[in-house]
Amino acid sequence: MTAADPTSAALGGLDAVKDDLADLYRDLHAHPELAFEEHRTAAEIARRAKAYGYEVTPGVGRTGVVAVLANGEGPTVLLRADFDALPVTERTGLPYASRTEGVMHACGHDMHVTCLLGALRLLADAREDWSGRILGVFQPAEEAAEGARGMLDDGLYERFGTPDVVLGQHVAPLPAGMIGAHAGPAFAATDALRVRMFGKGGHASRPETTIDPVVMAASTVLRLQTIVSREIAGGETAVVTVGSIRAGTKDNIIPDEAELQINIRTYTPEVRARVVAAVERIVKGEAATAGAEREPEITEIDAFPVLNNDADAVEQTMAAIGAVIGPDLIMDPGPVTGSEDVGYFATATDPEIPLCYWLFGGADPAEVIAAQRAGTFEKDIPSNHSPFFAPLVEPTLTTGVTALTAAALAWLGGRPAR
Repeated sequence: MTAADPTSAALGGLDAVKDDLADLYRDLHAHPELAFEEHRTAAEIARRAKAYGYEVTPGVGRTGVVAVLANGEGPTVLLRADFDALPVTERTGLPYASRTEGVMHACGHDMHVTCLLGALRLLADAREDWSGRILGVFQPAEEAAEGARGMLDDGLYERFGTPDVVLGQHVAPLPAGMIGAHAGPAFAATDALRVRMFGKGGHASRPETTIDPVVMAASTVLRLQTIVSREIAGGETAVVTVGSIRAGTKDNIIPDEAELQINIRTYTPEVRARVVAAVERIVKGEAATAGAEREPEITEIDAFPVLNNDADAVEQTMAAIGAVIGPDLIMDPGPVTGSEDVGYFATATDPEIPLCYWLFGGADPAEVIAAQRAGTFEKDIPSNHSPFFAPLVEPTLTTGVTALTAAALAWLGGRPAR
């Protein structure tokens, strides 16, 4: 790229802020906050964005922060980062590990925040080279599937303007330095369900006088595993996981009820409806088979939509990022079975807003290569939500800041009129 190119000009300031961004990342990692409790994080975001020259509004959708920089006529580009942590006890052993017991940035949202703040700073410093509006959206409660909808319900677009494109990224256990984007259905829909199964309690020595909800729940768990293998076509994708099962208080007491928490991942409305219906049928059927006198209760915990990346937006954005980091570092990871609520920002209008959401690597490239050669990638490379998940600080930060900056400039206008 030429020196006159706005992306080169903006990224020219990255070396001067790398150390500050690394310190910020370590601080955020050490002080994680759960969904809608991110007050310290939000305050630091607001302080920094204001110092960069943005008009900052905190408290959008409860704890969200919006940073706006208007710079002449041109498109409005929404750059999004989420910033809530998870109820996970960190086991990385890092010197900047979480100081909050039972809470950890196990999904990399601290990295997302740091990269977006870095990009906002570079874009503000390079405002002579672009025109339009930057809408920096720092979203709470992604893990609860409530943050994006909460900000939209709080009038995000009515108050700050509707964007022309939605851009964002997620750190992943790809080799650090790599970028991955998939056009079309890129992240799966999620349906999370809580199931209460009711039996009849009694003494463990006299099970014949009871209706055992533990056995009922155990049978249900096994039967649920047949949905994907026996009810979904081989060419389709679905995942059904029972992530939690709870029942009883003591070995010699058969309890009155058991609770299951079920997580479903799908990519199409048809498969989604089929799987959810099958779960309900199996839960009720197992209860009836066990002789339960009360029908199970099935309630929604949360839900994420399918994240659909606009094909043209992916092509334009990845071309811009590839021009900076090298096209050989851009890849298509295929559909991801994880879920993300960033898609709500695109589907909140009719017609939908073009969305490009990509992955950027945070794993040690040498370790990834060694694990792949040994066939131990899943075992040796910690993934998101693991208590061992810890992206390399560099080159992950540089890649994330570079990607967001280049992506934004691919959509903003040229030099503002003077």
